[in-house]
Amino acid sequence: MKEKIVLAIGGNAILKENQKGTIEEQRENINNSCDAILDLIEKDYTVIITHGNGPQVGNALIKGELAANVVPKFPLDVCNAETQGNIGYLIQQAFYNAMKDKGINKAISTVVTQVVVDKEDSAFNNPTKPVGPFYTKEQAEKQASEKSITFVEDSGRGYRRVVPSPMPKKIIEKETIEALVDKGILVITTGGGGIPVIEKDNGKLEGVEAVIDKDFASALLAAEVKADYFFLLTGVEQVAINFGKPNQENLLELKVEDALRYMEEGQFPKGSMGPKIHAAIYFLEKGGKNVIITSIDKLEEALEGKTGTRLVL
Repeated sequence: MKEKIVLAIGGNAILKENQKGTIEEQRENINNSCDAILDLIEKDYTVIITHGNGPQVGNALIKGELAANVVPKFPLDVCNAETQGNIGYLIQQAFYNAMKDKGINKAISTVVTQVVVDKEDSAFNNPTKPVGPFYTKEQAEKQASEKSITFVEDSGRGYRRVVPSPMPKKIIEKETIEALVDKGILVITTGGGGIPVIEKDNGKLEGVEAVIDKDFASALLAAEVKADYFFLLTGVEQVAINFGKPNQENLLELKVEDALRYMEEGQFPKGSMGPKIHAAIYFLEKGGKNVIITSIDKLEEALEGKTGTRLVL
């Protein structure tokens, strides 16, 4: 059987810092990601792609606020669905065209994905998930007072709006995803962590105002589809301790116990590497096999164990 790889691409890889967020910019960024992933497909791996949407869903919220006097604002769950669709479309088209160039004959499909969260999750009373653009302290304070929304300082890069981020519990479209994968289709799924929904007492679903962390939802997906490899793609080649300091140390392998200790020491900030480390551990605790954190241009070398950071129990 083909080995199965789940690749989690960050929203900031699709829309980079200091970019305006035009479709042209996002297309170019996605196009630059295609070759490394297609190399794995050409080597006969089964690939499932997930992606972030933090910048995009934040922009959707801003558009809703600016146009509130003209058209109704969308709630967060609908903004998640909207960005899943438009980012999925851009990824689909980029890969379709790139495969045409390489002579690869493979179908692609985006699955708009709902992810169940617990309605009693404490996250609803403690918003922590950054979305949207970065603001100065003054800009953030002004918006916080005018619009009654919460901002936090994000890893020295500025201030961002935060929203509830409950833990994912179940992927509603899991069987659909597996059916497509079994047919050899390249699947794009669980975009932006999925659309957050709760299961009501009668078993029906209802969207909620939240954004699920993409890395945790991707980890859950990878575990549920029994992926052989789960890649958390980020802007650096390897996880490091003492990052950015003269004594920086890159890590090829990282034991969970050491990762937890490093987090307690503040080595992996909440706004950058911390969520990826937590998601990697979450995957392993759910019975996952191999989890690797690296940059997209080092995918193949990381798969061979030459670089990247592999977390192990």
